[in-house]
Amino acid sequence: MTLERGALLHKRYRIVEILGQGGMGSVYRAVDENLGVDVAVKENLFTTEEYARQFRLEAVILANLRHPNLPRVTDHFVIGDQGQYLVMDYIEGEDLRQRMERVGNITEDEAILIGAAICDALAFLHTRKPAILHRDLKPGNVKIAPDGHIFLVDFGLAKVLHANQATTTGARAMTPGYSPPEQYGTARTDPRTDIYSLGATLYAALSGIIPEDGLARAMENTQLTPLRKRNGKISRRLASAIEKAMGIDPADRYQNADEFKHALLGSKSKTQHLPGEYVIEPPPPDPNEEIQQSAIEKASEPAVKNKTGDSKELISESELPVFKPRRRKKRGRRVVSLLLWTVFLLSFALVAAVRFRPEFVPAQMRTVLSPLNEINIPFIPWANTAIPLADPTETSALVEAPIVTPTIVLPTETAILLPTGTLEPAAELTVTPGDTPIPVATSLGGEPGQIVFASSRTGLPQLYLIRIDGTDLLQITNIEKGACQPDWSPDGQQLVFTSPCPGRGEFYETLYSKSSLFLINADGTGLKPLSISPDSDFDPAWSPDGTRIAFTSMRDGFRQIYSLDLETQEVTLLTNTLSSVESSQPAWSPDGTRIAYTVKRVGTYQVWAMTATGQEAVQLARSGQDLWDFSPFWSPDGKTIYFNQRRLGPFRPWLMSVNLEDLSQDPKRLGFATPIEDVSFSPDGIWLVFESMDSHSNRDIYFVSIIGSGRARLTDDSKMDFDPAWRPSQKP
Repeated sequence: MTLERGALLHKRYRIVEILGQGGMGSVYRAVDENLGVDVAVKENLFTTEEYARQFRLEAVILANLRHPNLPRVTDHFVIGDQGQYLVMDYIEGEDLRQRMERVGNITEDEAILIGAAICDALAFLHTRKPAILHRDLKPGNVKIAPDGHIFLVDFGLAKVLHANQATTTGARAMTPGYSPPEQYGTARTDPRTDIYSLGATLYAALSGIIPEDGLARAMENTQLTPLRKRNGKISRRLASAIEKAMGIDPADRYQNADEFKHALLGSKSKTQHLPGEYVIEPPPPDPNEEIQQSAIEKASEPAVKNKTGDSKELISESELPVFKPRRRKKRGRRVVSLLLWTVFLLSFALVAAVRFRPEFVPAQMRTVLSPLNEINIPFIPWANTAIPLADPTETSALVEAPIVTPTIVLPTETAILLPTGTLEPAAELTVTPGDTPIPVATSLGGEPGQIVFASSRTGLPQLYLIRIDGTDLLQITNIEKGACQPDWSPDGQQLVFTSPCPGRGEFYETLYSKSSLFLINADGTGLKPLSISPDSDFDPAWSPDGTRIAFTSMRDGFRQIYSLDLETQEVTLLTNTLSSVESSQPAWSPDGTRIAYTVKRVGTYQVWAMTATGQEAVQLARSGQDLWDFSPFWSPDGKTIYFNQRRLGPFRPWLMSVNLEDLSQDPKRLGFATPIEDVSFSPDGIWLVFESMDSHSNRDIYFVSIIGSGRARLTDDSKMDFDPAWRPSQKP
């Protein structure tokens, strides 16, 4: 049973908050009312006689540990059938999982320092007599204190290895991705078990992706993806050290923590001779630190008004000591400050020189600093003046892109549909000429209650149709190189899609570098190529009147948005920018007059909108350099644009909305469960269908009402389901 805030545990520990919960119990932040200090209380719900005996024995050993990278265990007790409890120092700050969520992948230097510090803690534990295993090492159990000091926390599942112990007993935690194969079942665990988990923790922190599960690797169902494939910036020596620590056979791993530590420190010359105390950049300070009550104050509030049996008042909250961690001085802080001041002064001198003597600015530099490259210095005379961007300090202003005249590309033989199935790359498709004519303007309509989506359940992705109640699953395509990114014609009778499709691609990846656009009927007949350009056409979007298809293409060497007229076969370039500004993911407004799309510039992704002819481009949201905006789509009434947002790196996206009638208002974050991605409205505008993932990172199709109620899972396949689109409904 979860303890409530304010509950008094064991007549001593006042519960302040729940820090975490799991199947074996909870971790609480509490106040030791005897000593007036914050503590962490780990709960273990296994209460059999054997577990209780072992718990007491091992808690006594843990209470005698003293190491700078380990919290002290100060108490332990068992409460009848309720649970077993371990009390230890509470370490303020953030854990490694929270740091990854805040900043993305950690740096290589941070990984080395964290790994070395945890190796020191493990070496200490493993060399005790008897040896102690942690057995639950993962990012959430690596704590970074406000002074940057690193701790290995949460000993609720620690195991003492007694002499001649052939097997292990007691509670175990199998965290997929972080646990080695021997930790499953009743196999023997030893210090190399913790080394595997530390390697997996560093792998996840550097790549942002949990590594393949150890048991699945042992059963040869999967292989470990090399770390440098996840993050090419990692050095080969560090990647090799981490991958060696994650060997399936314990004999292939480092045999002790010191070996792993030396390999980590030796992977970079600057860390080979570091001293034994390892600290990293501390978490950011809490801006409300001065006005927030401490845990002691919170827990003491109810007791201030009470009196004891002998009529003596309890100590008031103002008399309780507030314990705050001592902050360490960051080494090199003065050097960093000096460098920052130097850079600032040099920058100021450069700007002053350019301001008063602009004729000294080279022509090449003017091109780099031009408005098209997003750096607008208003006092430099440009050779070819374009409309400048709005002042980036005025958050209420729209950022207007330069007005350009769309470039009309006359139809060529590469854009003409031939009457046979001999086209490349259509030679690998089963194309039946004549089944379906090239579409022209279509009327609104279609069949309600159906979703098209892509799925890799048979290998490479194919398109499937399913009813909203989960019935009548129909495979639409069977293309050798895969199909994905479907979008409906307004009448709901045809689909445009992308092929080849090797898999689900993130919006920033170049997965569709050899793809083209194709048409197919909703029943799977009439497959025809729509574009045969080998220059990567993808992200198709059918206009509401059925006359055009907007799409992304790299036919000019970088991503731009084009429009294909289905009747004349003319292809029009809508975004005509320099290669430093890329555009993708077009989405039509309901009235067909505007297109929302994603823009990459200055290293970040933004949501913009333009007219259907490529004019009057404006930025819709200013989210800064730390957030990515992408995948825009319109509300059925055309008054709101929704889009995905996430932090830089591999973080779960959430849903945002911006009011087109008042862009001075900041975009709003909607309270849907994350991740929510690739969203499509139902024809009546009441429901949303989208991609999401469960706790096992299995990607499937879900739907939910626009107000966030009635969330339901539509598909439940072990393979990846993605790119859903709601079929248009018949209108009278």
